[in-house]
Amino acid sequence: MTPEDLAHLRRARDLIDREYPRPLDVPAMAQAALMSPAHFSRQFRAAYGETPYSYLMTRRIERAKALLRRGDLSVTDVCTAVGCTSLGSFSSRFTELVGESPSAYRARDHADLAAVPACVAKVLTRPRRNKEAQVSGPA
Repeated sequence: MTPEDLAHLRRARDLIDREYPRPLDVPAMAQAALMSPAHFSRQFRAAYGETPYSYLMTRRIERAKALLRRGDLSVTDVCTAVGCTSLGSFSSRFTELVGESPSAYRARDHADLAAVPACVAKVLTRPRRNKEAQVSGPA
């Protein structure tokens, strides 16, 4: 992969990071990277270890966790705020990545993170791909 390809992929990743709440599809992301959708998907996965859609959903779940920790929004409101259109799909992906349902996560006490700076809390609470990590773990 060339440095130019990586720069184009970073531009698409920045688009995802910045515009995660709006509807994004692979063709729109590929356009930002100046690549065809199929080539973009292959290159993105090679560079970042996950598909563009998985990366987008990870960003959405990461933001959803922050909103749910605040406790002032319902799970449905959080779902729409992060750009998901299906509450069922959102809840399934959230549970897959976080290990508990959005409502259970929202109900849990998050006081231990109150004194932690936001930039550190973001790293500590970053969603991890539980099922995929189990599959690719040591044999």
